[in-house]
Amino acid sequence: MNATLDTLRAWSEAGWLRRLDSALADFVAELDPRASPALLVATALLAHMEGRGHTCLPLAPLVREPGAVLGWPQEAQGALQDFWATLPRGLPDWLAALEASPVVRHAAQDADSGQPLVLGGSLQAPLLYLRRYWGYETHVAHALAERTAAPLPVDEVLVRQWLDRLFAPAAGTAPPARGVDWQKLACAVALRSRLAVITGGPGTGKTYTAARLLALLVAMDPQPERLRVALAAPTGKAAARLKQSIDAALESLQQRVGADLDLHAFTQRMGAARTLHALLGARPDTRAFRHDAAHPLDVDVLIVDEASMVHLEMMAALLDALPPGARVVFLGDKDQLASVEAGAVLGDLCRDAEAGRYGAETARFARVAAGEVLPPEYLDTSGTAPALAQHTVMLRESRRFGGPIGQLALAVNRGDALGARRALADDATQSLQALEGVAPDAVVHLALHGRPGAPASYRDYLACMARGAEGAQEHADWALGVLAAFERFRLLCAVREGAWGAAGLNQAVEAALRGAGLLGARGEWYAGRPVMVTRNDAALGVFNGDIGIVLPAPGGGLRVYFADGPQLRSVGVARLAHVETAFAMTVHKSQGSEFEHAVLVLPPRAGAVLGRELVYTGITRARQAFTLAAAQPGLLAQAVAQRTQRASGLRGRLDAGDNVV
Repeated sequence: MNATLDTLRAWSEAGWLRRLDSALADFVAELDPRASPALLVATALLAHMEGRGHTCLPLAPLVREPGAVLGWPQEAQGALQDFWATLPRGLPDWLAALEASPVVRHAAQDADSGQPLVLGGSLQAPLLYLRRYWGYETHVAHALAERTAAPLPVDEVLVRQWLDRLFAPAAGTAPPARGVDWQKLACAVALRSRLAVITGGPGTGKTYTAARLLALLVAMDPQPERLRVALAAPTGKAAARLKQSIDAALESLQQRVGADLDLHAFTQRMGAARTLHALLGARPDTRAFRHDAAHPLDVDVLIVDEASMVHLEMMAALLDALPPGARVVFLGDKDQLASVEAGAVLGDLCRDAEAGRYGAETARFARVAAGEVLPPEYLDTSGTAPALAQHTVMLRESRRFGGPIGQLALAVNRGDALGARRALADDATQSLQALEGVAPDAVVHLALHGRPGAPASYRDYLACMARGAEGAQEHADWALGVLAAFERFRLLCAVREGAWGAAGLNQAVEAALRGAGLLGARGEWYAGRPVMVTRNDAALGVFNGDIGIVLPAPGGGLRVYFADGPQLRSVGVARLAHVETAFAMTVHKSQGSEFEHAVLVLPPRAGAVLGRELVYTGITRARQAFTLAAAQPGLLAQAVAQRTQRASGLRGRLDAGDNVV
């Protein structure tokens, strides 16, 4: 045992494991002095995989080919293989070693006695969990199974009348070419669902569809004035954008429906969108929320945008806090990066989205209630169509991403490196550019000067800031203008640390702006510093991921100003303890945001960090221009070829009807 623990500690010293990973193995050894080497290794690697976003450790592929599962650097592979030769050879022996320990609960056989590790999955595909994540996955699987067990009853004739009206072509426009109107279908599906998933890429109209769903709910409710609706997203930026998009769509719909629906009053009652932490009532220094099953949310309908960012723990808390009869609608792009924390819940939920797999009853409902005939390729004739698929709709037509940026994003999403290279090379509009084999200085130059075809840079917000303002209202308008100008451009990084990471580029850009005379005072807090909040603080009304800018306050001193759509809020700099400079940010942190010009920075030797989902997410943050800045040629092709897979047992449990305990 001591030799195994020494090896795990050495791997932590080498940086192949975290210290936390080997420490968990030490803890298990204290609880079980007879712990086998296989158990100790599995424990450390389970913690390691959780830190990389996996909710469990798949044992069969680990035993068979540990190097492929772990993806460690080349210098670690030899040591890994040498050590692996001292461990049990086959999966049955590994399972026997785990099941023999009192710290491991076999979920299908053993009582819950507080064991820190849980062995789940199936005999052919066993999965090892930390107790906490087993609990989250169990709760989510049960909640999803309950919410998708049977559709809600609806008046199909009335639904059809309203959907035809809400989706009628605008006056003076030609009817669209006839095919499946997936947005219309999504509204119909969500109307009769206590849980619905609407997925699609940028510009496919997810919030446009959600607004029409809300109008449909108002139309179908005999007491619409009592309908309680909440809007939420993982970040403040995404929540503000959701509210703006919903409000604009409902305003447009009001003109179409006239006096038959009072959508103005409905919009006022709905109130502002909130972060998920604010919605659930985050408590300082605890993982618990104010709202849970005993204290449910006061909602009839909850719409959650940017659902790809919702990790497993948050999904469990959210479903726990929903009243049993409430509807929840998840909006998100299944192809974006998964959450920073463990879990890829939207990806698990959307596994059948592209194929459809709609059963006969769903096809009948689509035809009668929405007037949509589903093509045979989207039907499941097996008689065992997955329950979740009947509550999921993928929007397939992008109205915004048809140009060069859209073509690049599609090529990356298909895994077509040659097509991506062709899109970058053949763009005559200059909206796309690739800078490969460059130094970080080239990225800093883009931040200060932009480039031909994409002039947006950080000079924009600093020029706006330099104009200043007098008077309360003028100051507020000025601050909003500075914030809007800052959102035109952003550096997006694959990693945090190093010269190519967000931390290194933040320092380099700040130094370059000072050298150019565009930033003044030095020190931690200075006018013009963009900051990102890194920890939720409900008392201050700021949440992880919120971005603001330090500006002089009307009464003197410095405050950090944040924009929530057209609304402005500010916090004194002395009260913000958990922020970091935000000239550059990770792609993960950029989700839910869009920029006129986005620069994706790919570092050398990033290994498993570079994947297709990261590149796709970075590209789709750009509205008008996208620049790829790569330290080495070939990094784009490497990333496009590498698909990010997160280990999870959620989908298997849903496929089994939640019969897998």
